[in-house]
Amino acid sequence: MRLDKYVAGAAQQSRSDVRRAIQKGLVCVNGAVCRSADAQVPAGAAVTLNGQPLVLQQYVYIMLDKPKGVVSAAADKNDVTVVDLVGRAYPRRSLFPAGRLDKTSTGFVLLTDDGGFAHDILAPKRHVSKTYTVVIDTPLTEEMRRGFAEGVTLADGTALSPAEVEALTPDGLTVKVRLRQGVYHQIKRMFGVYGAGVNALHRDAIGGLALDPALAPGQWRELSAEEVSKISS
Repeated sequence: MRLDKYVAGAAQQSRSDVRRAIQKGLVCVNGAVCRSADAQVPAGAAVTLNGQPLVLQQYVYIMLDKPKGVVSAAADKNDVTVVDLVGRAYPRRSLFPAGRLDKTSTGFVLLTDDGGFAHDILAPKRHVSKTYTVVIDTPLTEEMRRGFAEGVTLADGTALSPAEVEALTPDGLTVKVRLRQGVYHQIKRMFGVYGAGVNALHRDAIGGLALDPALAPGQWRELSAEEVSKISS
C-alpha cells in the first residue's frame, strides 16, 4: 500500500494533508523519515506521524449509547443520526448502524463499516440475540410470558420466533426482553397483542456483549477484537 494512502486511512486525514506532512518529514517508516508519498509500506512496518504510531484498521466497530430522539441511519434530512454522533472522528469511513433502534428508544447501537460482519449478525439464521429493558403500562402476566416463549403472532398474522420476557421489578412494569430476530417495532407490537403499551425501551446488549455502563447517552467508543467476537457468540 502507498504511504499516503496508509497514513490517510490510519490517521483519518485527507490525502493532500498527508502528502504535505510527508514532504515536511513528519512521517517515518521503521524509524526512518520517508518523504515519498508513493513509497510502498512493507507488511508489519512501524509507521509514525509526528512521532505517534499509526495502525491501519481494515474495519472499525463502535459501541454507541444512542440517546432518545436520534435516528438509526447513516444520513437523514430532518433528524440527527447515530452516524452524525461519531462521523466527524471517521471522515474517511462509510459508517452505518448494524441494525436499528426506533427514534424514541435508547441504548446499544453498533456502528461499523464492515458490511460482511453486519450481514452475518443480522441474518435470521444466525439468531444473534438482543436484550432490552422495557417499561410497559400494564403489569407482565403469565399469559404474556407464555406467549413470548411460544412465539407471538402479531395482529397482521406475522408469526414470530420464541422470545424471553421476565419481570425486573415487583410491580411487573419493568421487564427484560430477549429477542433473536428483528421485525419493525417488534417489541411494541408484541406487547400490543396483549393490550399493553411500551413507555420506554432501552437496548442493553447485542449477542454476548453488554453496553458499557461507563458510556453516557450520546457517548461512544471503539470495540476491541475480543468484544467484537462476543457479539456473534
